[in-house]
Order: sequence, then C-alpha cells, then structure tokens
Amino acid sequence: MSTPGTEQPTDGARERTPREPSQTGSEPARARRLLLPLLPVAVIVGVLAGVTAAIVHVKTKPSLPGNASAARSSQFTGQVLTPARAAPPIALRNYLGQPVTLGEYRGKAVLVTFLYAHCPDVCPLIAANLRATLGVLGAKAGLAQIIAVSVDPKGDAPPTVTDFLRQHDMTGRMQYLIGSTHQLARVWSAWYVGTERDASNPAQVAHTALVYGITAGGRLLTIYPANYRPAALARDVPLLARR
Repeated sequence: MSTPGTEQPTDGARERTPREPSQTGSEPARARRLLLPLLPVAVIVGVLAGVTAAIVHVKTKPSLPGNASAARSSQFTGQVLTPARAAPPIALRNYLGQPVTLGEYRGKAVLVTFLYAHCPDVCPLIAANLRATLGVLGAKAGLAQIIAVSVDPKGDAPPTVTDFLRQHDMTGRMQYLIGSTHQLARVWSAWYVGTERDASNPAQVAHTALVYGITAGGRLLTIYPANYRPAALARDVPLLARR
C-alpha cells in the first residue's frame, strides 16, 4: 500500500548564544558537523511517517458508518461511537463456501475487520493482535466472534485465505468472508470502508484498517486502530458481550 507521507517540518531557526568574534567564522562549519549525524535519523523518521500514512489511508468519507463520530470513554478502552447504531448487515460466504451472517452471532461480542491475504503490513498486524486478544481472553474467548471481510475479491481465493489463516494461527478462530467485487462492495459501502488498488502494484490494496466492536445486541459501539493493545480489547469484550 502506498500513499503520500506527511511532510515533516524542519527546524531551521534555533536560538544561538552570542560568541566572541574569534569564534564566529567557524560557526557554519561547526553547525554542519552537528547536523550531519542527525540526517539518518531524519530520513528514518520520514520513512516511518510515510509507512504510518499508508497503513491508515482511507479514501471513503465519512469514515464511520452512519456518519458517526468516535470519542474516548471511561468505560471502554476503544473509542465509542456516537450515536451507537445497529451494525450494518453482513451476509457473505466464507472461504469454505459456507454462508455467514453477522446476525447469527447475536449474544456474542463480534469483532469485525477488513483484510486481504496478500497484504504486506497492516493485515498481518491485525491478525496477530486478534490472535493475541483471544489468548488474553483465555477461557472467556467464547464470548467473542471474529469476522474478517475481504477487500481483495481477486486475490482472496480460498487456497490463499487458507494459507493466510494457517500462517497466522487463525484457522477455526476467524470467519474470513470472500465474494465477488459486487458482493463485497455492498458491505464496504455499508461500513464506509475505503478500498483502492495500488496502480503501481496491483497486488496491494489501500484500505480502512480498523477493528469494529459489536455488542451482543448487534449494535456497533467501539472501534480500535490496527495497532491496538490486545489486553485493551480483551478488557472490552466482556463489556460488549453484556450489551
């Protein structure tokens, strides 16, 4: 995934302590010597900023279903959507060809995310965090159901998804839903998920990278960034399952 990075401002105006006339002539050379070791750091910061921008790149607006806003809450570690609303429906087939709907998991906390198997960065991160969340939940893992919806109808063929789930130790722990572009696009639209194939590298897709928390009653209530802390989401799961 590739998107423009955010330009970092340069600090070109630093206050200098007045010096004796004999030292003034060596000031430019001294400044160059001091700045040179910092150049690699500046380059690394710039690269990281570009990677971060690529991970969170979203083309669709507004970015949350129903034009909702999100804010921090004293009760949940994830941000809480205002107003809370019924989660948009999902009705697709998983990679095994079995029909799956969001509604069939009423009574559980459902964690919904959008992934693709060839993703080089954010999708493996989300999968790893979800696996770790189940590990933190331990005996309470049965309170949650994870649903991943593909953002790559061409690349997410059943064998590819099978490999992805095996590599990330999520076989049997996550419903991975696939379909045609038309079928998936209806879900993306309902969830306000942005997707854009990289013109320079068609195997990669820029997409919304969030985890959505759904209550046992079917309401979309919380959201989490891709790099959330598994222990934080594990704390929220029982709260979602009680609502």
